Amino acid sequence: MSQGLTAEIERLNELKQRPALARIPTYLRLSGPGWLQGAMTLGGGSAITSLTIGAVYGYQLLWVQPVAMLIGCIMLFALSHQTLSTGVKPFAAMRDHVNPALAWLWAIAALLSSIIWGFSHYPLSAGMLEEIIGVATGVKFQVDSLGRELYLFALAVAVWMLCAWTAWHYGAGGRAVKLFETAIKLLSGMVILAFAWVVVNASINGQVDWGAVLAGYIPERLPEDAAGVTTIMAALGTAVGINMTFVYGYTLLERGWGREHRELSRYDIVMGLVIPYVLVTGLISIAAAGAFYGSEMSIQGKLSPTQAGGMFAAAGMGEVTGRLVFAFGVLGMAVGSLVMHMLCCGAAAGAMFNWEPHSRNYRLALLLPTPAVLGVFLWSTMGAYVILPTSAICGFLLPIAYLGWLFLNNSRSYLGDDCPGGGRALLYNGAMVACILTVLASVSYSTAVALGLW
Repeated sequence: MSQGLTAEIERLNELKQRPALARIPTYLRLSGPGWLQGAMTLGGGSAITSLTIGAVYGYQLLWVQPVAMLIGCIMLFALSHQTLSTGVKPFAAMRDHVNPALAWLWAIAALLSSIIWGFSHYPLSAGMLEEIIGVATGVKFQVDSLGRELYLFALAVAVWMLCAWTAWHYGAGGRAVKLFETAIKLLSGMVILAFAWVVVNASINGQVDWGAVLAGYIPERLPEDAAGVTTIMAALGTAVGINMTFVYGYTLLERGWGREHRELSRYDIVMGLVIPYVLVTGLISIAAAGAFYGSEMSIQGKLSPTQAGGMFAAAGMGEVTGRLVFAFGVLGMAVGSLVMHMLCCGAAAGAMFNWEPHSRNYRLALLLPTPAVLGVFLWSTMGAYVILPTSAICGFLLPIAYLGWLFLNNSRSYLGDDCPGGGRALLYNGAMVACILTVLASVSYSTAVALGLW
């Protein structure tokens, strides 16, 4: 154990004697894996899903994303408790203590979902980069032209090169990687502040019905149309996707965390993932509802960078500044997700085939999402529609991981004395079963709607 980690553990033991709120500043400084999860989930999928919820459904579905995050948060709490109590890698734990086939299915699903996500994120990244270059230089291509598609492809390749280089060197650290992480945080923060500005300005002008906003966070009814159901599944898939469930345990272990970090991990999840996610998605949806809900504009128009930037212009930011802020922010969110998807592919392949981190085979596995750059050729015809189906697919895969964690949470051969008992076990299992039933019900309902059975 390194000297720094020993000092960290001593500090954590001292903090346990202090009130819960007094621990937050130190926990915030020591946090890390939760913020990586936040970078992964606050990608283009979350941004587009949030815009869709507000622009198409107004305030009616504001509850969807917080509920999706609550479900994911409960399951991540369980995973962190299991991993930090035992020090066993999650894939090995599920293989040895649940079922080898389930473990492999989980790893394959995590790997495939990371690849699937790329088919939406590369077009989104290329579209945002096109917007930035267009605003800065005036360069434009005719819509639906071959020249534009090739231009977008070139931009997607440039994004891929940045992501591949970052993922390739991620474990080695260094100033360049730290600079990249800082840039992603700043760009994501830019989007938060920009949409907060829009919401505050709209509220001052009387354009936000806060009574309806509060009502929107209370589930009343489910959408009956296929698009609405897909949106709900997209929210489930983007809040805590199955690829996030896989890579999270490995980020905990790579930080050198153990039993002493269990409480820190819970704070880390709340501060780095839950609060930013609920805040960002809520602001985006409220802003989009005020700007676009009830208009006759097509969904592609509502979700275009120009129109989104127009929201900022209406709030006094200026058209050019608004378009650039939106494009840079979403680009940063998308690139951060793409890097994490590459790291997930490395972790999944490494776990399945017992490859050491940062070995040649592990690094080659990082590049598995590379074919997803071809997704740019779908952008001109499918646009933002690409994001929602891929998010929904990821939502269908979630029960695989959740069922495995439920079994592990009750495995005394795995957890030993750390296996929850009595009232604690009842609370843990009740919450996890509720999460699993909610996801399964969502999957069943969406399938029934898609088949016309509902």
